[in-house]
Amino acid sequence: MKILAIDSSGLTAAAAVYVDGVIRADFSINNRKTHSQVLLPMIDRVLSEAGVLPKELDAVAVGEGPGSFTGLRIGAATAKGLCLSINKPIIPVSSLAIIAYNLAACSMTVCPIMDARRNQVYTASYRFDNDGFKVIHEPAAMGIEECIDRFDDNEKVMFAGDGVPVFRMTICEKMGKRAYFAPPHLNLQNAAAAAVYAAELYEKGKYIDAREFRPVYLRLSQAERERLEREANGKK
Repeated sequence: MKILAIDSSGLTAAAAVYVDGVIRADFSINNRKTHSQVLLPMIDRVLSEAGVLPKELDAVAVGEGPGSFTGLRIGAATAKGLCLSINKPIIPVSSLAIIAYNLAACSMTVCPIMDARRNQVYTASYRFDNDGFKVIHEPAAMGIEECIDRFDDNEKVMFAGDGVPVFRMTICEKMGKRAYFAPPHLNLQNAAAAAVYAAELYEKGKYIDAREFRPVYLRLSQAERERLEREANGKK
């Protein structure tokens, strides 16, 4: 099985190549560079270093969101263009699940949080056990306090994602020693983690035609919200 995994849903642009259980190449950039400038050269690089031609791929995995609206559109357009050119399917992977999968085998509940602005986070929660990777709370947009309140009073939770620096103080104040935080190298989306998880999804038949793929935004963009507000106020 040969899978190219890409993600541009958050701060990091990343690409990796998975071949029969091995990550052959993995590259990421988290330096405030525009994803549209770095993603295609990054894909060329990991495929070249992995010794895999695009036509040899079985599928392309892509972070489907939630996340940056612009980043998601860049990732979607890139994945769809490549898959349509080689007639291969897309494996949609939740951007929150990608963060959580960095922490595979963690004994605690894993709660990725991405900064959604307006004092909200994109979040979900997951657990790893003998039966594999389980979704506890489905992806949603909500306030950080609502996110925290979903956990039991004695539950230990591992937080990760770009929302951690923004909301760490609030989390610590409400949860105390029950809150744990992923180290920097496991804190953001990682294409290698996306590729490994995507391989599981592919084996279960969870892939789609590239023409059908749409990013998952979870809420309206700022421009759409402002338009609806103007319409509600009787303005054009």
